[in-house]
Amino acid sequence: MPNVPVKDAQYWYRDSTSGSLQCANTTEYEKYMAAHRASKVKDNEFKSLQNEVSELKSELGDIKSLLLTLVQNKNHDS
Repeated sequence: MPNVPVKDAQYWYRDSTSGSLQCANTTEYEKYMAAHRASKVKDNEFKSLQNEVSELKSELGDIKSLLLTLVQNKNHDS
């Protein structure tokens, strides 16, 4: 069975047997893959920043707790 052109996507075809996408233009394929890799990098950076912010919030909570304990101990000593 022939490849079926993908609607609104020049040079892209769907393999009618496996359903996979194929690109008939190497330049377009490379541009697509570069954009895909850039998107993955951006997603990884965002997740990394989320983890860092989460860790900072946790550490700030620990510092706050320690400060409250110090203030309470000082009030009990007075």
